Parts: sequence; C-alpha cells; structure tokens
Amino acid sequence: MNAARSSEPRSSGPRGAALRLLVVDDEASLRDLLRRYLERLGYHAETCAGAEEALERFAAAPSSYALVITDLTLPGLNGEELLARMRALHPQQRAVIVSGYPYEPIGPLTGFLQKPFLPKMLVEEIERALA
Repeated sequence: MNAARSSEPRSSGPRGAALRLLVVDDEASLRDLLRRYLERLGYHAETCAGAEEALERFAAAPSSYALVITDLTLPGLNGEELLARMRALHPQQRAVIVSGYPYEPIGPLTGFLQKPFLPKMLVEEIERALA
C-alpha cells in the first residue's frame, strides 16, 4: 500500500501541482516571495513586473493560466484594466487582485486580498477563486 502511494506524484498544493498561475506585481521582493511560496505549494508560478509584460505572456496562451494574481496599482495599466484586457482574450479568466488600498471586486471571477496578508490568507483566496 505504501509503495503504491510513493509512486504517485506528490503535490503539496491545495489544488494540485499542474496549475499555472501568473503573478503581476511591480515590487520585486513581493513578486519573488509570492513565486517561491506558490511553488512550495505545488503551483507553477510565473511572474511579471508590469501589465504590458503580463499581457504579452498571457496573449501567447490565454487559456493556460488557472489564475492571475495582480497588484491593483501598477505602472501604466492598473490591475483592473489588465484583467479587462486579459478577459477580452479569455472571458472566464479567474483572478485575485491584491492591494494595500481598499477595493471591491467587480464580478464573480475576481477576488481580493488586502496587503499585508498572511500566507494562509493567500491560500484561502486562491482556493476560493479556483472553486
């Protein structure tokens, strides 16, 4: 019985390892911290420093991202504008906006997480967004 279990792929992620996430934040330290934490949970996390870079990456494979996690305040396009452009390519794109400012998400596909947040809060919001 243990031998069968050990041959199964291991995933410490709450939803499984194969999910691809896109993290967009202009703060390098937070972006890197989120990427490392999400990868420890078993996600495949890609990061972008800004909206334009994120749009380019997203446009290459719009349906391949299970979730986009973006800061609300980015240089150029803000997080809401970024998601609107992404949803023009993939209307059912799920997302979580993070911000130090209060925010009311628009629509059921967008969640919100107030900065600063605990890792447990991030996991809960990701699970809610992917449910």
